[in-house]
Amino acid sequence: MNLVSIRLITADLDRLVAFYERVTGVDAVRHTPDFAEIHTSAGTLAIGSVRTVALFAAGSAEAAANRSAIIEFRVQDVDASYERLRAAGETLDVVAPPTTMPWGNRSLLLRDPDGSLVNLFAPVSDSARTTFAATRTS
Repeated sequence: MNLVSIRLITADLDRLVAFYERVTGVDAVRHTPDFAEIHTSAGTLAIGSVRTVALFAAGSAEAAANRSAIIEFRVQDVDASYERLRAAGETLDVVAPPTTMPWGNRSLLLRDPDGSLVNLFAPVSDSARTTFAATRTS
């Protein structure tokens, strides 16, 4: 089994897609006015409007209601990513500025426009790089 994508449901597709395009530096593929995808080498972040929920099961998902998941992107340099977003005039909802975590990752925690927690991280200690490499090969 392979994890293929994570899908976010939003009431403002354009705003959320623009946020993730800026954060990732990847242009979204717009399949319909109600659905877009941001493809990375590890998987896809899918973004659907609230109008798509009824196609699955009416009432099964709710926009801007996430408080249990963290959407994580591995980046080359957390501090450079933070400065790039700030220099672009981004209004960032920073939960925690770049911080080195006890397990050896450097992380920047943000909230997306719908309130979902986003972690831009990079393994910076030797043990974190080794651990991350081992989890990617198993």
